[in-house]
Amino acid sequence: MKMSTYHLHTTFSDGENTAEEMILEAIARKCPEIGFSDHAPLPFKETWAMDEDAVPEYVKALEELREKYKDKIKVYIGIEQDYYSPELKWKPDYIIGSVHYIKHGDDYLPLDLSPSATRENIEKYYDGDACAYCEDYYALVADVYNKTKCDIIGHFDLIIKFNEKLPLIDTSSPRYIEAENKELKALLNTPAHFEVITGAITRGYRTKPYPSEEVIKLISDNGGSLVLNTDTHSTFSLDMHLDAYARIFDKVGISYIKSLDEIL
Repeated sequence: MKMSTYHLHTTFSDGENTAEEMILEAIARKCPEIGFSDHAPLPFKETWAMDEDAVPEYVKALEELREKYKDKIKVYIGIEQDYYSPELKWKPDYIIGSVHYIKHGDDYLPLDLSPSATRENIEKYYDGDACAYCEDYYALVADVYNKTKCDIIGHFDLIIKFNEKLPLIDTSSPRYIEAENKELKALLNTPAHFEVITGAITRGYRTKPYPSEEVIKLISDNGGSLVLNTDTHSTFSLDMHLDAYARIFDKVGISYIKSLDEIL
């Protein structure tokens, strides 16, 4: 079965292509459905997030496109709601709840800006203690469902996005594992679903999706539901690696949703 992505960004936030271009590409690739999840506004201006006054235009444009292409593809109108985003004033089809910052005092520390920014934040704010940095991050992720009431937990170990090529964090450390397991336990007790992101492969940061194989297995073994997503920012990587990992999951007996209707 051809897979679809429900985590994608357009020119409404930090994507390279318009929403219509994304839909046309999905149709060309024979995806049965597509879900939009541009970045919700933040309490401060950020280049990659929508401004509050752009949200009505985002919703209106997607509603019109959904109607225009309804005979060719199913379109879902979602949002990626950051932990620190203001409360939504509209009801999307679904919400991806994500943590992109750790708030340290009055400063917001970006988590996936660059490897050098990650190193600088660990040194400057945590005196080089990467595990303390991770503990603060995972405490936020453990609470992201309570804060956003999301349907999907967005890239919950985003903190190790750069770690494969520049290992700043020891993921075998007992402190790291304890923080990660505590977060997993909290989220497994919510109705939210976990996404497996292939986008970091396409962008050259990783050779495998995140979360790790071990974490995916833990989620699966403990009754968690998985959603394969790309977190794409362009038509080029719209559904990149989704079908390949669907086949891998089928082979090893890991279940995943085939349509967003299964969880909405």
